[in-house]
Amino acid sequence: MTIREQWEKHEELWLSKYAMRSVATRGREHPIRPCDVRAEFQRDRDRIIHCKSFRRLKFKTQVFLAPKGDHYRTRLTHTLEVSQVARTLARALRLNEDLTEAIALGHDLGHTPFGHIGEKTLDRLVPGGFQHNAQSLRMVEVLEKEGQGLNLTWEVRDGIRNHSGTNDPATLEGWCVRRADRIAYINHDIDDAIRGGILKPFELPRQCLEVLGDTHSKRINTMIMDIVANSEGQPFVRMSPEVSQASDALRAFLFERVYNDSWRAQEEKRCDFVLDALYTHYCQNPTSMPDEYVQIVYREGVERAVCDYLACMTDRYATDDFTALFVPNDFAIR
Repeated sequence: MTIREQWEKHEELWLSKYAMRSVATRGREHPIRPCDVRAEFQRDRDRIIHCKSFRRLKFKTQVFLAPKGDHYRTRLTHTLEVSQVARTLARALRLNEDLTEAIALGHDLGHTPFGHIGEKTLDRLVPGGFQHNAQSLRMVEVLEKEGQGLNLTWEVRDGIRNHSGTNDPATLEGWCVRRADRIAYINHDIDDAIRGGILKPFELPRQCLEVLGDTHSKRINTMIMDIVANSEGQPFVRMSPEVSQASDALRAFLFERVYNDSWRAQEEKRCDFVLDALYTHYCQNPTSMPDEYVQIVYREGVERAVCDYLACMTDRYATDDFTALFVPNDFAIR
């Protein structure tokens, strides 16, 4: 019996009846030989960690644009925090931790430069709109490995696609990531906003703190423990009404005071201007993009290729590209 087969046996004996077993996967678009050591979802996790789009997350904005401090979250640290929370939920609920981790690590691979500001800009510019969860799926199916994609299992791709938006994940592991994503960003965005001087601790809604806790760690613990208490042995992953309402109210407060507040307006205009200029330039000059995106032009059209190119950019790459294209070089008058 191989190590993989031993692990699959462990899953059968240990996991909840509602968990996804590795042997029950719907499989990959292109079948591959089983690994002697790793189960299928472990292989997906490893493929995501080693891909280029995962490495780029460290230079993509979460909320604060080009923060000077060392402790502000980036898209990469957000992803790692989501993974930690989701894995805790999965382990407590006896769900498949490997599947949960793979979905969590891949859920934001399609995010634009400049965070949600960039997403709003591309949604305005691109025919048919733009959603980062759909772009994350496209990243692993089409764009990675020079157009070959990562060939992930169906369950991981489903979880990536449905970690946000109107469609539900097909697995409870996908639901763990969906819940963990909100837990992570509500709490770390409060932490970053306080660090950046945008909020003061006493400004947080008192009624939310009475339910969730008055510190970062207490709030995360309350949300996680509440989900475990309400979901253990059940075919769902959800909070109690009281904790869910408090979490939603805290999220609404963040949208009012942090995500949509006037302090971001000037930076939003600058980011929108940069991406708008780059989009227009590359739509008019598509062959100036790297070859892998020029190939997309021939297959799927200019707008699709330009959207993919811009969505793959990090904040600093987009800024440097804009500078190279539109800002005159210094020169000496002789």
